[in-house]
Amino acid sequence: MAEKRANILNRELSFNKRFSDKLKEAFYKEFHSLLNSGVDMQRTLDLLIEEQDKKFVKEIIEGLHENIISGLTLGEAMERSGKFSPYEYQSIRIGEETGRLKEVMEQLSAYFNSKVRLKRQLVSVFTYPSFVILITFGVLYFMLNNVVPMFEDVFKQFGQELPPLTKTIISISENFSTYMMIFGLFLVGIGIVIYTQRKTDAYRRITATISLRLPVFGPLMRKIYLARTCQSISLLLSSFTPLVQTLKMVEEMIGFYPLEVAMKDIRADVIKGGSLHKGFQRHSIFDKKMVSLTKIAEETNQLHETFDRLAKQYQEDVEYRTKLLGTIIEPAIIVVIGGLVGLIMVAMYLPMFNLSNVIQ
Repeated sequence: MAEKRANILNRELSFNKRFSDKLKEAFYKEFHSLLNSGVDMQRTLDLLIEEQDKKFVKEIIEGLHENIISGLTLGEAMERSGKFSPYEYQSIRIGEETGRLKEVMEQLSAYFNSKVRLKRQLVSVFTYPSFVILITFGVLYFMLNNVVPMFEDVFKQFGQELPPLTKTIISISENFSTYMMIFGLFLVGIGIVIYTQRKTDAYRRITATISLRLPVFGPLMRKIYLARTCQSISLLLSSFTPLVQTLKMVEEMIGFYPLEVAMKDIRADVIKGGSLHKGFQRHSIFDKKMVSLTKIAEETNQLHETFDRLAKQYQEDVEYRTKLLGTIIEPAIIVVIGGLVGLIMVAMYLPMFNLSNVIQ
């Protein structure tokens, strides 16, 4: 019986068969550790298969192993599996060609580690506000469906003219179900639009523009993508990837419309003989610090080191802004919740101020 429960639990835990960033971080970290210990490629894959407790990850590594035995390189095997991004298998391929596979593995592990840490920070920041907002909806639902109708019945007994604010709250209470239905249909409509249009250039351009112009969130999002861009460029250049190919790969893997457009334009300019920093300068997504440091790096031939430092600086800035965002959001939400509840209670008690006149 215990064994049966364990099997059921394992099936439930392995239901999500996505090769997540956390799993990739562990994969590259262990891969680098084994290669750095002098273990050859096939033995490394054998050991990774033996110690893997997630069935779908084990199947992925087994597929890599079989393809390598059949004569493919690791980069080619990763591309054929369909579980790795172009950024990953192209980096691995370049690492194999240049003899820097161990370094590439270590840098990929660091890259996914930074993504995981950032995701955890954002989750920790937004978990509490999301919970509070959910509770707020519950409180408002209870007050508008139970508390306000009770006051309304009392007011009807006196037949007194109600203040405008009280009338508004009572009207909202009486039509609350309709408003909630409209709000739900609106959310469904938004969801359908996002699902059907999410890959179109027009939708991606509009949403990116709106996101970058949001107060507090816009600058944070910009820093996040700049950190990823710098880290990706640093990793690829350190693997001796040509600059033009580096820009193309970054364009494919970032997934943010303004950066994709910028990288495509900058790559075309570099092919014609233009400088990288002037390409950055033409696009507002890149800040002045990145432009000026890139210019110096081109003059001193230290692009890899410069982008590595920029990535770390942006990452530190993101961590600071994330913590600051958390300290701002929590009291702001409390103020908003208190304001909404207080508004309803004031609206309900306003007629009570004239109760003595009604009684007389």
